[in-house]
Amino acid sequence: MGTSYDTSVDPLERARLLERTHAAVLSGDRVSHEPRPVVFESWRRCLEARIDPDLRQPPLAFDHDRLDDVRQAHPLARWVPMLRQTLLEAADGTSHVMIVTDADGNILWRQGHPQVCRDADRVQLAEGTRWAESAVGTNAMGTTLATGAPVQIHSAEHLVRNYHSWTCAACPVRDPDTGALLGAVDLSGPLHTMHPALLALVVASARLVESELRWRLAASDDLFRGRNAHHLAGSGRAAALLSSSGRVIASAASTGFVPGQRIGLDESGTVRLDGGEHAELEPLDGGYLLRVAPPRPLRKPQLSLHLLGDVVPTATVDGVRHELSLRHAEILALLAMNPGGLTAERLALLLHGEQGNPTTVRVEIHRIRNALGQNVVKTRPYRIAADVDSDLHAVREALRRSDADAAVDRAGLLLPHSESPAIRAERDELSASLRGCALGTGDPELLWRFANTDAGRVDLEVLERARDLLPPEAPQRNVLETRLRLLLEEVG
Repeated sequence: MGTSYDTSVDPLERARLLERTHAAVLSGDRVSHEPRPVVFESWRRCLEARIDPDLRQPPLAFDHDRLDDVRQAHPLARWVPMLRQTLLEAADGTSHVMIVTDADGNILWRQGHPQVCRDADRVQLAEGTRWAESAVGTNAMGTTLATGAPVQIHSAEHLVRNYHSWTCAACPVRDPDTGALLGAVDLSGPLHTMHPALLALVVASARLVESELRWRLAASDDLFRGRNAHHLAGSGRAAALLSSSGRVIASAASTGFVPGQRIGLDESGTVRLDGGEHAELEPLDGGYLLRVAPPRPLRKPQLSLHLLGDVVPTATVDGVRHELSLRHAEILALLAMNPGGLTAERLALLLHGEQGNPTTVRVEIHRIRNALGQNVVKTRPYRIAADVDSDLHAVREALRRSDADAAVDRAGLLLPHSESPAIRAERDELSASLRGCALGTGDPELLWRFANTDAGRVDLEVLERARDLLPPEAPQRNVLETRLRLLLEEVG
């Protein structure tokens, strides 16, 4: 498949060859000369989009009442006179029309010789109509916008038969700020006016417009930079000046931002940079000031331990509950009681006395970290790095405040099945503190509640004191009498 035209072939002869190729391709017959790749791919796209080769006219995008407003708002409007001068005067102005479209392929301007304009009107090659590939099939304007590259379409290379008497060359124009398509510049004329030089002329004209746009953009950047440079000097944080589209215009020293780099913007006023940092946008006239936010502190995991009572001990991490083995519960209890951390040797001593093995402790810590998360228990020394609360701490805090009601409500034996020397010492001390607190109140109701906890159930003095303080008619006295008799029989 050829990618360019053979200049030695007469345009009319080429048109007849293209007609045969067009008919053969659409009928599925074998072709002697295949279409150029750019044309073949365009036909494929258009046929997949169900464009009718017998289409009679393009759709209307804008009526004349709306067209003026659309033109005035378009960024290519100021360059139309320059395009007319460079294109129509350099080409044969009596044989061509110059066309400028928007990015959607809608014709916004058409200028040229009146006779050629009248010929163009017969196929609705007119202002306000839409010439995207998806609307009218293969044509220079639509195909250049579809591919983003300059293209020349001659005669029966147009998919729609109604345009086979035309030849056209077009080139896209891009916004130098964003790289987005602004539209297309096109020269169209009767098929006998076809010449390969027309494409080079259209490309040169489009590049001239882009050069002017770049010059104006650079001047606008200089003005914006000069007006706002003081923000960078006094930012106090890494910062950059951005265009309204998010392009870096200038940056503070040693920030890592590069002029021309593009920052994705959203409507929230904050952006997330490639490195994961968060940044804030401050609107300025004509752009933004970007301030890199201070690093957000990592949120600690939330750890809740249930260690009291004759139940399975548990650890809840950020709402997820884990049942604990007795050994893991003992380790977590000791770490909670020693927030400064413990070495493996010290943990082994607290767990097993002089017979403790630090290697065994390290293995268990490894298992705990795998179960609860690496950020819950840290090493060197072993310590709880989460925000921790436990029923043990709650009872200790209630006792510190002399809040007997709260202490008795949470009362229970600390890991009652543990034989760890340190856990047993803490359990005994806690039980003694609870007992002293309950007895010291002289409150029969509170003593009754404590007598029904693991810590007070078998305490003779608590049971007797509660019985003696309760009114004779209280039904709880019978329960206490029975429990006392059974305990005394066991002792005797």
